[in-house]
Amino acid sequence: MHLKDKVILITGGTSGIGEACTELFCRHGAKVVTMSIQQQEGEALAQRLCDEGGTCLFHYGDTSKEADVKAAVDLAVAKFGRLDCVHANAGVLRNQKITDITLDDFHLLINVNLLGPVLVAKHAIPVMERQGKGVICFTTSVAADIGFPAHAVYAASKAGVVAMMRSLTTDHSPQGVRFVGVSPGTIDTPMLAASCEGFSKPKDELYAEVAKKIPVQRMGKPADVANVVGFLFTDEAGFVNGSIVHLEGGTRCLPPW
Repeated sequence: MHLKDKVILITGGTSGIGEACTELFCRHGAKVVTMSIQQQEGEALAQRLCDEGGTCLFHYGDTSKEADVKAAVDLAVAKFGRLDCVHANAGVLRNQKITDITLDDFHLLINVNLLGPVLVAKHAIPVMERQGKGVICFTTSVAADIGFPAHAVYAASKAGVVAMMRSLTTDHSPQGVRFVGVSPGTIDTPMLAASCEGFSKPKDELYAEVAKKIPVQRMGKPADVANVVGFLFTDEAGFVNGSIVHLEGGTRCLPPW
């Protein structure tokens, strides 16, 4: 994985998939700016990776606020002189049917899951076009393709990211910017664990039942996603553009019975 000295910005970079990406990219020699609203966790993560010999800066910011996103992009350019890759990964989940959703939850899902990637693209693309090169990866979800129960607005927000990515490819790839996405299935993250609250069964039992339904017979790990994002950021993946990599252990292949 040839990431040495690449400057990478990650949103939602201090938990789950984002944390795994921050760790992996640093250990492969990248210069990472990791952004999230988890200040204590972010500062501790950056310090730990720097102590290990990596280069990692933590930026406190809300991906749904334009000033915060712009500041993160500006920080990467000011500190390292360029911005090679961005992983627009920050996301939130709410398990609700449309008939139960509140406007507050609707706005939260759309603002973080869709507006956040829009703002990342808005501020990162001009930097990359000036350089003549860059990669932006979006974390979407298999919920954008499959009718997950009680996920209507979440699924819509992720499907919006996929549609946006395709349009960005036609608008900006001629200027040297690649756009890719990763579409995780069931990944063992704190966000997934939080979604288990309220069920009559304990989390471990729920996880075991889910794992049996996945063709590879296990749930995904954040590192599974980080490994793929890392490859997509390399020059070796230079012809991968406007594409989504599905990381769901074969879930989408299952018959509907």
